[in-house]
Amino acid sequence: MMTNPTGRITQGQFSFLPDLSDEEITLQIEYGLKKGYAWSVEYTDDPHPRNTYWEMYGMPMFDLQDAAGVMMELQNCRQTFPNHYIRMMAFDSTRNVETIAMSFIVNRPASEPGFGLVRQEANGRSMHYTVHSYATDKAEGERYGR
Repeated sequence: MMTNPTGRITQGQFSFLPDLSDEEITLQIEYGLKKGYAWSVEYTDDPHPRNTYWEMYGMPMFDLQDAAGVMMELQNCRQTFPNHYIRMMAFDSTRNVETIAMSFIVNRPASEPGFGLVRQEANGRSMHYTVHSYATDKAEGERYGR
């Protein structure tokens, strides 16, 4: 049985939905701003499920109250890294800690090679499993073309 018929990376909110339009992304940003969340833009070319720390594009926008400013930062990131995964992260600092309240992918490479499950036999007939990202078969910066 296939649990992900799209074959796309599914991280964060909206992963199983079609890509959000810029208007829909703006609405999500406005929702987060109304809740007091601070936004940041992050990117990577290795979206392994355990790779939770992506590269941050610019600085977190703690004092920004306008969705247009966040969208401008997103557009700049898209121009700089058009073939990378880009996600929006919203932080909720109301409890004096930076807790991720929202996270969703807003840019993907044209081709997503996916992951493979690698099985290794160990002592005592044990099996060890690891997830291998096919994207990492190529060097960083060459994984999705230019």
